[in-house]
Amino acid sequence: MVANSHIYHVPALLDEVIETLQPYAGGKYIDCTLGEGSVTEALLSAGAQVLGMDADPEMLSSAARRLGDLPNAQYTLVQANFASLKEVAVAHGFTQAQGIILDVGLSSRQLQAISRGFTFQEDQPLDMRYDPRQDVTAADLVNDLPEQELIDLLRTYGEEDTWSALSIARTVMGRRPLNTTRELVECIELAIGQRSAARIHPATKTFMALRMVVNADLQALESALPQALELLAPGGKLAVIGYQSLEDRIIKRFLHQEAKDCLCPPAQPVCTCDHTATVKLARRQGITPSIAEIARNPASRSARLRTAERVAA
Repeated sequence: MVANSHIYHVPALLDEVIETLQPYAGGKYIDCTLGEGSVTEALLSAGAQVLGMDADPEMLSSAARRLGDLPNAQYTLVQANFASLKEVAVAHGFTQAQGIILDVGLSSRQLQAISRGFTFQEDQPLDMRYDPRQDVTAADLVNDLPEQELIDLLRTYGEEDTWSALSIARTVMGRRPLNTTRELVECIELAIGQRSAARIHPATKTFMALRMVVNADLQALESALPQALELLAPGGKLAVIGYQSLEDRIIKRFLHQEAKDCLCPPAQPVCTCDHTATVKLARRQGITPSIAEIARNPASRSARLRTAERVAA
């Protein structure tokens, strides 16, 4: 259940994404992270055909309500994680696409959702699954992982320092079982303090780490990027938005690698890798929100858009 369902999520860098994708009537575009349909709506307004995917059935329902009144719109909505991008696209005839967008951020709608556990601002069950059909919840990780695995999770995915990860893990171990977000927040604050001078809430990194592991976010991203290139027609555009360093590192490394003709070590005199560039980069640096956009939509402040154009094989 979602409160204030008539207020739609405002996506980051929407104008820049549409400028990158350059939609046109009859063109085929894939929105891998449909959310509430803002990007898809903009693509459809240009006359494009759109395949919209989202792992979260609540997002899919919200988007369907939003898009239902668009006249003559050609779109297909599918509940699926973008890790299965190629399979879904082939099934629905969206090969040789003119553009693909992946926005790997969390929607404000999901943060507002009751009983999903994405936010520490309310007391909710420790769930954090995008798709309720998934087996593992945040509570399973918090209550079942051995101490060292919990430490590794917090350091790797939350980028917590060693002392904080150790302190949080040991406090959690001593207060198990934890079933709600409030119980977890209390553990974190007990372990590392309120940090009143810090820029972010002390629970932010732990919640991010748990969400990313529950939903295998980074693994899905690593899987989806090469699939996206396979599905793009020559000249097709790829737009990918990440929100934190782990995501952006994967996106940047992949696109920069695919823009090179050779991946051999620099000291190697003769190329033996036979790699040829599959994309060209319009710019090597990512695109970040303007000051004006951040003022309108503070949640966009950490977004970074990276883009590429598919080149002929």
